[in-house]
Amino acid sequence: MAHVVSIRRYPVKSMGGESLETVEVDARGLVGDREFAVRDLDSKLAAGKNGKRHARRDGVFEFRAHTEDRGVVVTGPGFRHGLVGEPELDAWLSDALVADVAIAPETDVKHFDDKPVSLIGTATLDWCARELGVDADARRLRANLVVETTEPFEEEQWDGEVRIGSAVFETAGRVERCRTIDLAQDGVDSETRWLKALGETRDLRVAIYLDVITPGFVSVGDGVSL
Repeated sequence: MAHVVSIRRYPVKSMGGESLETVEVDARGLVGDREFAVRDLDSKLAAGKNGKRHARRDGVFEFRAHTEDRGVVVTGPGFRHGLVGEPELDAWLSDALVADVAIAPETDVKHFDDKPVSLIGTATLDWCARELGVDADARRLRANLVVETTEPFEEEQWDGEVRIGSAVFETAGRVERCRTIDLAQDGVDSETRWLKALGETRDLRVAIYLDVITPGFVSVGDGVSL
């Protein structure tokens, strides 16, 4: 049986995230995941690509966010810290990204690119590292859940409801990747060429999306039941 080996949450979209042993899941996804984003005056979100909702600002990847009792704390170059909601943090980010930006909660512009939860299997990551010759670190995919599996891409064959811990999800398709997976980010200090290799072998898709059917809790070590 597949089981959870890591959980990762991203309190601020596009910034580095935090590893968790247990997380609550509500109708929106992992509680606190992509709760905030760096938003400019045109309401575009800082990301590794340009688009209708995004503005490419690679500098955002030099920051990470984690949750404390006092709120969401952002750490940047030089180990400088700032608390989400403080004007000083927005001023610091504006200087770093060379744009007038602020960290904002989700309102009219959704923070998830598609579905609320993403998952990948360890056998898939191992295959990518071995067969594609890339640094297949799961943090590059910004996946929420990594589960131990025995066959590459077996998670892509799951269909229907998936129970993990006390939460129930439903499979919602494969994840199409963008250039972000090649960038240094979230504690991965080097770049790689994973996207090109995926385009040549796997139609740019790896990992799967999940919708939330029943809220609950997910912990490292929980089994995955189909």
